[in-house]
Amino acid sequence: MGVPNRDEAWALLTEYTEGDGLLKHALSVEAAMRYYAEKFDEDAEYWGVVGLLHDFDYERFPSLEDHPFKGAEILRENDVDEDMIQTMMSHANHTGVPRDTLQRKTLFAVDELCGFVTAVALVRPSKKIDEVKPKSVKKKLKDKAFARNVDREDVRAGAELLEIDLDEHIGNVISAMQRVAPQLGL
Repeated sequence: MGVPNRDEAWALLTEYTEGDGLLKHALSVEAAMRYYAEKFDEDAEYWGVVGLLHDFDYERFPSLEDHPFKGAEILRENDVDEDMIQTMMSHANHTGVPRDTLQRKTLFAVDELCGFVTAVALVRPSKKIDEVKPKSVKKKLKDKAFARNVDREDVRAGAELLEIDLDEHIGNVISAMQRVAPQLGL
């Protein structure tokens, strides 16, 4: 397979993931990765596929012992490009894969933030991403009870890795997600 195209990546994602929430998370991370690829003048298709597939194994293998290791095994069985696999592995702190490329830094930076921005949108009366502003996201980040599964330190560390101001990073992710708002139900 080498580098799967978007259709092949979607087929693989939906073979292993049925949950609407995880599928929407994959779409939001894909959108954010494409946004940043364009911003950094990188290959948006490749970056998007990485975003789409980064958690494809999570529904079946959610434990720290298994995710994303089982996914990496599955991708290797499908002859997926090893650099792509390593990039997907790098999003998880416990894999030991360094975030030593711009793409790896970006995947880490957008992963948790996409989930958090979704949560912020869903508590708006309209449930629309168009109404979410960086200021409201930052305010919710301070509320430890809100979306408590999101690691706030990862959100901050992601912006630092990209050497982008947190407000700008949040705005970029919101803009990226607005591009696919209908698919996200936001």
